[in-house]
Amino acid sequence: MSTDSCGWNSDFQALGMESPRVIRIALEDFVRNVSAEQLKAWDEEIDILQRETGHSIVRDSATRLYTAILEYQLPLESRRPDVIFLQNGSVVVVEFKSKGRASRADLDQVAAYARDLRCYHRECANRVVHAILIPTRLDRPGREIDGVHVAPPHKLPELILRLAAQSAPTITPELFLREDAYSPLPTLVKAARELFQSKTVRKVWRAAASTDPAVDEITRIAHEAHATKTRRLVLLTGVPGAGKTLVGLRLVHAKFLDDLAVARADGKPASPAVFLSGNAPLVQVLQYELRSAGGEGRTFVRDVKKYVSTYAGRPNLRPPEHLLVFDEAQRAWDAERVDAGHQGDSIATRGKSEPEHFVEFAERIPDWCVIVGLIGSGQEIHVGEEGGLGQWRKAVEQCKESEKWVIHAPQQLDAIFSGSSAKIQHHDSLNLTKEIRYHLTTHIHQYVEGLLEGAPSSELKELATQLSVAGHRFLVTRSLELAKQYVRDRYLENADARYGLVASAKDKLLENCGVPNSFQDTKLLKVGPWFSDGEDSALSCRRLDKVVTEFQVQGLELDCAVLAWGSDFIWNGSRWSNDLARGYKDKNAVKDPFKLRLNSYRVLLTRGRDGTVIFVPEDARLDATHQRLLECGMIGLET
Repeated sequence: MSTDSCGWNSDFQALGMESPRVIRIALEDFVRNVSAEQLKAWDEEIDILQRETGHSIVRDSATRLYTAILEYQLPLESRRPDVIFLQNGSVVVVEFKSKGRASRADLDQVAAYARDLRCYHRECANRVVHAILIPTRLDRPGREIDGVHVAPPHKLPELILRLAAQSAPTITPELFLREDAYSPLPTLVKAARELFQSKTVRKVWRAAASTDPAVDEITRIAHEAHATKTRRLVLLTGVPGAGKTLVGLRLVHAKFLDDLAVARADGKPASPAVFLSGNAPLVQVLQYELRSAGGEGRTFVRDVKKYVSTYAGRPNLRPPEHLLVFDEAQRAWDAERVDAGHQGDSIATRGKSEPEHFVEFAERIPDWCVIVGLIGSGQEIHVGEEGGLGQWRKAVEQCKESEKWVIHAPQQLDAIFSGSSAKIQHHDSLNLTKEIRYHLTTHIHQYVEGLLEGAPSSELKELATQLSVAGHRFLVTRSLELAKQYVRDRYLENADARYGLVASAKDKLLENCGVPNSFQDTKLLKVGPWFSDGEDSALSCRRLDKVVTEFQVQGLELDCAVLAWGSDFIWNGSRWSNDLARGYKDKNAVKDPFKLRLNSYRVLLTRGRDGTVIFVPEDARLDATHQRLLECGMIGLET
């Protein structure tokens, strides 16, 4: 029978005895406007289910109460697994493909269904969720590949009975199909849209446990600063993908600080907080997305450079907000870079770093203020960002009212503030250690760090296996077309998925390999449409014909990144080298060009929520790099 959340839901016995035509009509009524190819696939699928599952398994009386759910619509998503079986204490996801072999994209699609049910479905918590792939014309024995059971149709009954051997109670279809049972972690862009429209963001129960303590602590600090009329610098650290930006957006745009709003001269309450970012592409993408949602995005997230220009040249102008969130605070410009970047502005802008400017702006705010710095590690990729957190210490120590400031930070930053004259308080909740961007798969930053630091391949291979089992893939190929075809096939049935080409801005080779990463090509690219538009737009990332570099993708995310590995960062047999990288215009301004290259690849390797497909061009200079990636546990697409 059809429901609001699936095309068919019944026990095994009813599935086996019902007319195939009735089942197909129910699926058509639910999905609507399906292609002739989809109808043919359903006919084949129903025939297999009735023949192999309905008649064979139902003879076992214990299985008669098992539930079969066809075309389950994942809430808040466009994806629909073919079949989900609820049996004993386990959940089984089955995907049918009308072909004779399993492709890598097929394997990863069904594996992602199982992973996301484990992560985001309340009833699947602490249960086994199995993934089965049935190539309907497979003529060889089944086997398990990366945690996915691949089998011909006639082996399905045997698999179901074997995987049903659990002792936990069976999930009822009523509980499983509840609309609020499944709550996936939104992308940053989707979360921003939700915050803008409803002043809240969906509760993802596992992710909330990782980020709520930080939100609660900073909210408490803001109220304490208000009550005591003091000034605070709060530094929130975290591994890549831990949700730092989301914490900042929630602080500013949810309702945690509404009681601290103060009346302006016109009698209207001022917003108590503002979210500022020096990441221009992030600002452009969020503003573009919120405009398309019917709102004015400029008030949701503001550009750091414009903020500095506004207040530095007008010393009597006071920010209306009391809490300033500075995203990617470790990347704040030093004084030299500020001078270069604000040449057309007032002379008052010159001679100070961005942290010094922000502390000075904050001291203009009456009574109390809080600056929240969101800090990611190893993400300094621009010239002028290499000064790091030491600039914030200097800004507080040398400001006019240094005695009124308190610095709140995790103990991980002790080395930065050792011997400081400022008052410091430690808070464990201000360090986010769990990666939530990657569907709660952990150790991705550890793997990428080890890869870039030259860790032993045996250690990295073990980590890569753990990541693969958890559903996160690092794939590698020498064929750009194969890489593109993988993501097209992988997300064929997911129109909301975002995948696209990313590459280093300092490579000299890729332009000749079908990857337009030149300065002119990437300068003309519009990042808002690239990240947000659907495939029908010529500007969409899903077209795979336009490239974003580390400068445009940092702080943002894709479901899967197709990373074109350049000659600017190659493995020479014993270490990484940047000898072939493009040079910098102002070489004297660059403190450590190798570190900037390493950080760039750290950014590029951590953009994909589901994983990364790496294209290594067929060039002899990159042979050792390709081999190194395979030795470190990445999966070859050709195999």
